[in-house]
Order: sequence, then C-alpha cells, then structure tokens
Amino acid sequence: MPKKIRVLIVDDSAVVRQTLEEILSSDPAIEVMGTAIDPFVAAERMKVEVPDVITLDIEMPRMDGLTFLQKLMKQRPIPVVICSSVVEKGTNNALKALEYGAIEIITKPKVGTKKFLEESSIRLIDKVKAAAMARPKALKATAPLKVSPKLSADAVIPMGKPQTLTTTEKICLVGASTGGTEALRVFLEAQPPGCPPIAIVQHMPEHFTAAFASRLNSICRINIKEAKDGDSMLRGQALIAPGDKHMLLKRSGARYFVEVKPGPLVSRHRPSVDVLFRSGARYGGGNVVAAIMTGMGDDGAKGMKELHEAGAYTIAQDEATSVVFGMPQEAIKLGGIHKIMPLQKIAGEIVRTCG
Repeated sequence: MPKKIRVLIVDDSAVVRQTLEEILSSDPAIEVMGTAIDPFVAAERMKVEVPDVITLDIEMPRMDGLTFLQKLMKQRPIPVVICSSVVEKGTNNALKALEYGAIEIITKPKVGTKKFLEESSIRLIDKVKAAAMARPKALKATAPLKVSPKLSADAVIPMGKPQTLTTTEKICLVGASTGGTEALRVFLEAQPPGCPPIAIVQHMPEHFTAAFASRLNSICRINIKEAKDGDSMLRGQALIAPGDKHMLLKRSGARYFVEVKPGPLVSRHRPSVDVLFRSGARYGGGNVVAAIMTGMGDDGAKGMKELHEAGAYTIAQDEATSVVFGMPQEAIKLGGIHKIMPLQKIAGEIVRTCG
C-alpha cells in the first residue's frame, strides 16, 4: 500500500477544522493525523509526529499564521497550504505567506451550493497533494464528497481548425501552478520593456490575482495587470487570468485580445491552462510562443500539444528548477514541447524567438 499523505490542520474555527478533516479524509491517499486550534497546539502535536503537509489559517489567536509560518520555515521546512478566507483586506497577507514559503493558497470551503462545496473539495485535495510533492526551502534567518468528473477544454472551447492570419506579431502564452508565483516573478522581472504581449494562467483563488498582478507590476519593467474581458494584447504588457474565471485568446482582424468568462472546472481548475492554450492554437497558431511551468497535474499538457501541432513554439520548464515537475512533464510526455530549459532562461528564449 502506498504511504498516505499525513496532514495537520491548523485553524481556530471548530467548524472549519471539521469541514477540512471531512474533505481531506474523503480521499484515500490522504490521512488527517490531527487538528490544532492554534500554532502553539500545532507545535506540541509536531513534537510527537511530523506531518507531510500542514493546512494553515492566517488569522488566529495567540499567534497568527504568518508568524508561525516564518518560524516553521526557518527551523524545519514543511509543505504548507494556506487555507484562508481571501478577501481584499487579507490578500496582502496571502502574498506574504507565499514569500515566507507557503506552497499553495486556497480559500476556505464555505457553506453554499452543493456544486460550490464539491469544487472547493477538489481544489483543496489537489493543493494538498501538490504540496506533498513540493520541495520547500528553508527561509534565511531574518463525509466522502462526490467528486465531479475531470473535464477537458471541450467544456469551454470546442476543438476546431486554426483561424490565424499571417502576421509578424508574436504573442506569448504561459501556464503555471504549484510554485508558479515565484516562477512568474523570475520570468516577468526578466522581461524587457516592449516585450511581446503575454497572457498568463496561474492557478489562484478569486480576489488573489489582482493583488498578485499589482505586486508584480510594482517590481517589473513591464505593465502587469489582472485581465478583464476584452483587454487587448499589447507589447510590454502581461495579463493574468482572474481567479475563478477562464481566460481565452481571441482575435479580431490583426488585433489579439482576451475573453474572460465563467465556466466549469477544466482539468480540475478555473482558470485552466488547457483553455488558454487551446484558444491560442485556434486563434494564434504559429504566432504563439508558449511556456508551461512548475505545477502538479496535467493542466496545459493537452493544450500545449494542440499549440505544437498548430505551429506554435513551445517551451517547458525543466525538472531541476520546478517546485513540482508534473505539468511540464506531462506536456513533454505528450510530445508537445520543442525545448526544455531552466526557468532563468525562458524569458530570454521567448524574447529571442519573438524577435
């Protein structure tokens, strides 16, 4: 029998602890080894047994989650999934959590429709499994739920013949997941002013992508923003798909723009890399340069193969620089990749290719 992923849940709400335990225990690959009301109780529990993954709230009494995360990552790095109610006032704390070493961010499951709870469950389980595969780095001192079927990009955009124009304008499409927030920072900081238009899908919760884009915009030389429906693809600009919405590439004449729309989970995600990449194959074809970066699972692998077949130039981040090699590896297995390279060289390759 394969070893189960042992999870410690840290949250001050008894209702949340119970809900998370029920969701995680519904997956046969996961075992909840315990729960803790705050970081002090968690620390005592970890003296007896060290978990494979910790789910951690940010706002708690006695010690907040960020302080605990800092102490943990300095002393004994363990994969941590921040499970918090990500609202406008708390988004900066979520960004800090990623800087301090958290592997994933997810919103707490809420009492609502059956579909909402099912989707939240899928995301939570996937994030915990992704975190268990990650390689966290130490900070330097300073009831069984019914799982919905895994949908393909067909659920949002049907397969069709490429509809491209011959043009000298190149565009860049990027997909990432676990470890992608740091990978995207490295990638976007290396982009020069006037770089080719960039559209990005990073698996993130709703409300989080706007703050993430704003932070990147403040440290990079190009303009970075959360995408809105109808935004044009412009040189020197990167558009990041909003959390909980799909983003598609579209074309009107020689003008490229993005469509932002709701829809079902595709490859267990919304936004989905497969959706962006399929739309790129349909409307961009040989005008597209695409990169698939660190992340668990296979979202983007089929879309990358479709881009490859449509004439796009395709790049995969290598295993050595990936936090989790799943998504790039699956794209490579399908034969959809022209070049495998370390993260630090991808930006230069794209600029060189786009001319």
